[in-house]
Amino acid sequence: VFFVASGVQFDLDALFASASTVARVPLFLAALLLGRGLPALLYRSTVGSRQAGVAALLQATSLPFIVAASMIGDRKIGMELGLLDAATGAGLIAAGLLSVLVFPLAALTLLRGRGAGEPGVAVPPLAVEPK
Repeated sequence: VFFVASGVQFDLDALFASASTVARVPLFLAALLLGRGLPALLYRSTVGSRQAGVAALLQATSLPFIVAASMIGDRKIGMELGLLDAATGAGLIAAGLLSVLVFPLAALTLLRGRGAGEPGVAVPPLAVEPK
């Protein structure tokens, strides 16, 4: 219910009010990938480069924290504290939304693209064929 209510309150007009706000969305997305995905390099030697890349993408997905920090109910905490304006809050939420849509798809693509002789976790098919 929280995320549905937050989605209804998402200020799409503030996001598209200026080109600079829209241009910040990819920067916020890259910051999520660097800040949350970069630690996956620490266990690259243990699981391999491809699996570490998958882990980095999955670790970088972040919508709940961004929504909670930007807006809770009718209170816009970041804005009330003077830390965020409406456009920046909308840009952060848009980047978080893109992270939960794009990063898992990219991770699945990395998993499915591994070589035939390469060890790894078996990935089940996306669609189940009828018997």
